[in-house]
Amino acid sequence: MHTINTLTIENSVLCLIDHQPWVAFPINSITPEHLTNNVLGLAKTAKTLDVPTILTTINGRSGPLMDPLFQGLTALWPDVEPIDRHNTNAWSDPAFVEAVKATGRKKLVMAGLWTEVCLAQTAISAMQAGYEVFFVADASGGLTPESHERACQRMIQAGAVPMSWFAVAAEWTPDNTAAEYPRMYPIALAHGGGLQWAVEYTLANIPQQGS
Repeated sequence: MHTINTLTIENSVLCLIDHQPWVAFPINSITPEHLTNNVLGLAKTAKTLDVPTILTTINGRSGPLMDPLFQGLTALWPDVEPIDRHNTNAWSDPAFVEAVKATGRKKLVMAGLWTEVCLAQTAISAMQAGYEVFFVADASGGLTPESHERACQRMIQAGAVPMSWFAVAAEWTPDNTAAEYPRMYPIALAHGGGLQWAVEYTLANIPQQGS
């Protein structure tokens, strides 16, 4: 029986595929508010925990109009130029593959638009190349709820592991006594929905220095 190991900060790579305004316009499987919230929560977690992150766009610079990354992603990595592609399968782009290989890691955490096209194609190709893929369903989106769900099922059947953005964050920070754990508080407050109340409660009960 094949055993799937858990994610850690040390063994993971985050791949954010085509989170661009024009690409996001026709998404109907998730609301714009939830998509933006979840993508930024995931991205901020990776940034805060120093998880290597690969950013990609499709026709972001070479299409008829400019279509950059979501502004929130650009703000996190202002000096990083996303890998811009013409092919819906990011794994077909040598620059993307080389960026993954350069990390030396084999567990890829992927989220992307659209789920049924760029994300599914890239995830399946990465698994065929020997990588383990964990796709973040609620930081991805499809043209319809059904197309998103069918793409998720297809990736699961191919061997990918479905996750939510907060499940990834929790798996990266399982020890609430670890030094990196408090670094997650601002992210949970900003992007955790109702979880922010639990964080507020926790912070209210932490003794303040000098008190």
